[in-house]
Amino acid sequence: MSETASKAPGAPASSGDANRWKALVFIALAQLMVVLDATIVNIALPSAQQDLGISDGNRQWVVTAYALAFGGLLLFGGRVADLWGRKRAFVVGLIGFAGASALGGAATNEAMMFGARALQGVFGALLAPAALSLLAVMFTDAKERAKAFGIYGAIAGGGGAVGFILGGVLTEYMDWRWTFFVNIPFAIVAALGAYFVIREPEGGRNRNPLDIPGVLLSTLGLVALVYGFTRAESDGWGDSVTVGMFVASAVLLIAFVITEAKVKAPLLPLRVITDRNRGGIYLSLGIAIIAMFGTFLFLTYYLQIVKGYTPIKTGFAFMPMIVGMMVGSTQIGTRLMTRVPARLLMGPGFLVAAIGMLLMTQLEIGSSYNSTILPAMLLLGLGMGTAFMPAMSLATLGVEPRDSGVASAMVNTSQQVGGAIGTALLNTIAASATTTYIADHIGSATSSSQQQLVQLQGQVHGYTNAIWFAVGMLVLAAVIVMVLVNAGKPDTSAVAGSAEGVEDEVAVPVVAH
Repeated sequence: MSETASKAPGAPASSGDANRWKALVFIALAQLMVVLDATIVNIALPSAQQDLGISDGNRQWVVTAYALAFGGLLLFGGRVADLWGRKRAFVVGLIGFAGASALGGAATNEAMMFGARALQGVFGALLAPAALSLLAVMFTDAKERAKAFGIYGAIAGGGGAVGFILGGVLTEYMDWRWTFFVNIPFAIVAALGAYFVIREPEGGRNRNPLDIPGVLLSTLGLVALVYGFTRAESDGWGDSVTVGMFVASAVLLIAFVITEAKVKAPLLPLRVITDRNRGGIYLSLGIAIIAMFGTFLFLTYYLQIVKGYTPIKTGFAFMPMIVGMMVGSTQIGTRLMTRVPARLLMGPGFLVAAIGMLLMTQLEIGSSYNSTILPAMLLLGLGMGTAFMPAMSLATLGVEPRDSGVASAMVNTSQQVGGAIGTALLNTIAASATTTYIADHIGSATSSSQQQLVQLQGQVHGYTNAIWFAVGMLVLAAVIVMVLVNAGKPDTSAVAGSAEGVEDEVAVPVVAH
């Protein structure tokens, strides 16, 4: 944190870089691209799966490969941006993301698709923290800073809705490949704008040596964990390789923690996560996202395959959840977060989301969208949105300025890793339940139409079994919040006039996508 960041609120607005508002346009454009990509691919997934011959067991890797690479390397990406310079990391991240998107759009088989998605995650992990760091160093006035991050956060939140709709339009009227190619013009414009407009302040780099052992141990540990969940689907929980992956993951992640406690310049200083409140936030958000990511996948397939929705209709079908999130975040969470302790918003928020998820466990082939899916989505969005704002504010509460970037990145990391684990784990549960159901019922189906009906019933049965697990995850997240998070109401005076308070603003957009 630079000394200028803590100047008085009344300082002249001209104290920052003259091009900072122009720079915000290109930084926000890059953020929009990343957020669009996170949702747009979900809508295109059924079409891509059919064209590329991806099996049901492997389909979640289209989502998981991106989420795991992104989440696993976020801390490293932030550290590289500090070392290289934020502008350089931002431009390199954009160019790399565009190249990976072109590779995904041109994919001819599942291996090429998974590789492209992993590369998108790698460059996204470089791009996202660099963008946030640029905003932090370019907007030094407290009021301007809050406004800049507010705009950035609004784009991040609204981008999800745009992604669902744009994904439907591109998939239905053009081709699923355009859900990847659309990233390229975004990236080129943002990279050119950043190159010519952004002027990064001097002296902001962190010259400490990179914690290479920490990067390797954390990334390999997380990959082993998710692969273990994926392997369990096809080969069973008792399979030797499955068990080996879980054991390897535990050993690697324990070694990571030991390493971070000993090295001079750790990738993740343990003081960031050992704080009771921050640890509770990271853990509860990660668990809640496990529930949400898997549900997005199932709902997309339910609407398109079981209900026969077109991609664009599927995109609009997700709108109630986005509306619920925005209302919960901007009208409930933001208004009450300075009046009541965070746990009294987050705990009930996760429980409301769990009630919405509980409605989805009632899904059947003939379920009505208006009476079942619509209210479920509204409650899910409302609950998560209400929990979102106080969680973001509390994520950097009391953190040292030198750790603020890591603390913010940890929120994003917990969400992305939670998403990767959630997609793999819930897909495993659903596939196992579907296989069992079909094996038990296919014998009584004498005609091809009856067999097709059993197949669809088996799919829905698998989805609802997994969604029951998701309900439990949200309840667990609520319990963790109520037990661990004990911070009182935020000190609003700090946000208005101090650098430490502004750090709370930094956290808001970090996990919006």
